[in-house]
Amino acid sequence: MSGTWDSKGGWATQGRAEEHAPASGGGLSAAGLDRMREVLAGPVESGAVPGLVALVGRGDETHVEVMGTLSAGGDEPMRRDTIFRMASATKPVTAAAAMVLVEECRLRLDDPVDPWLPELADRRVLRSLDAPLDDTVPAHRPITLRDLLTFTFGFGAVLAAPDTYPVQVAIRELGLDTTAPDFGPDEWIRRLGELPLMRQPGELWQYHTGSDVLGVLIARVAGQPFETFLRERILDPLGMKDTGFHVPEDKIHRLPVCYAHDPGTGALTVWDEAAGGKYSKPPVFAAGGDGLVSTADDYHAFYRMLLGKGTLGGVRVLSRASVELMTGDRLTPAQKTEKDAFGDHFGRHGGYGFGMAVRTHRRDLASPGQFGWDGGLGTSAYADPAEGLVGVLLTQTAQDSPDTPNLIRDFWTAAYQTLA
Repeated sequence: MSGTWDSKGGWATQGRAEEHAPASGGGLSAAGLDRMREVLAGPVESGAVPGLVALVGRGDETHVEVMGTLSAGGDEPMRRDTIFRMASATKPVTAAAAMVLVEECRLRLDDPVDPWLPELADRRVLRSLDAPLDDTVPAHRPITLRDLLTFTFGFGAVLAAPDTYPVQVAIRELGLDTTAPDFGPDEWIRRLGELPLMRQPGELWQYHTGSDVLGVLIARVAGQPFETFLRERILDPLGMKDTGFHVPEDKIHRLPVCYAHDPGTGALTVWDEAAGGKYSKPPVFAAGGDGLVSTADDYHAFYRMLLGKGTLGGVRVLSRASVELMTGDRLTPAQKTEKDAFGDHFGRHGGYGFGMAVRTHRRDLASPGQFGWDGGLGTSAYADPAEGLVGVLLTQTAQDSPDTPNLIRDFWTAAYQTLA
């Protein structure tokens, strides 16, 4: 993704693959791992990124590279267990939590979410994206869980310059243009409900907001805070002990300084400190779209579970059927129009499942069927069922200049060269 992280934490954006081939045999190549190390070292040595943790796993083999420091020019080295701000790489985990409730028959994919989210009932829809907020038509139908999981519920990030359209101004004025609002989930969904939808439910993929709504929905259906449900049903069963919505005081020394880039000079600028920063205390609103912090090993566990069709280490988190539903392309060509217009950011994968991209064509080294997602603060995590491969790259440098996106792409090019 490309864009700018602002002071509020807002991101201002400037064939079907579910039939996976069996994972191939073989592990990791020593020569390929040497090549990956060389590729990753360049941006660290040049100062483009202060540090990183990179993991590739295949079968019983796992290889981790740890490079650089926790802060630019600092002495404290990166560690394998460094905790990173996962940003939008949170989205697949949120989708998995929603599917737990589907499997328990507490939610149904195609039922309206109105009983749980009355703030989003009886929607009005803007006549056009540039229309005044009172120029609306009735929604053709209610919003469903499937709409939220596939980002087609009719509301999302506007891929235009700030304040281009009246709805963007309203989003900003309501305080909905930040990843860290100073009000809780009930107030957040109330404010969202004050706005009309931008599109009819089911009409078009629009980025991000669906995952935040899912967090509110999950909490209300489960009758407990979103983070508590996530920990009990996903994180603890998978041993993801360092994953959550903030970093406790006894672990804060493992959180790096987070950097964005000065839009004029391209120089690294501090976006979030560790101690006393945004992630040093529990948030008022645990955001299902971009709120998690985690480690390379924790995310490896999550994606190994998905590769294992819902099971890791003998513990079943989801059914095989749910994983296959999540990790297949669930959009029609018409729904992909806006996504595919941003080909190098949102459209390069071809498809989108539940909370994650799905590779539907061979555009680069990744196999059709690869699934996962990136985070705008410099994270990337995907699994490739055809190769039995999981890759995780974590940095503390935002994707608001070419440096970090290029590093992520180079990591994946190198990761596929590690296949024995």
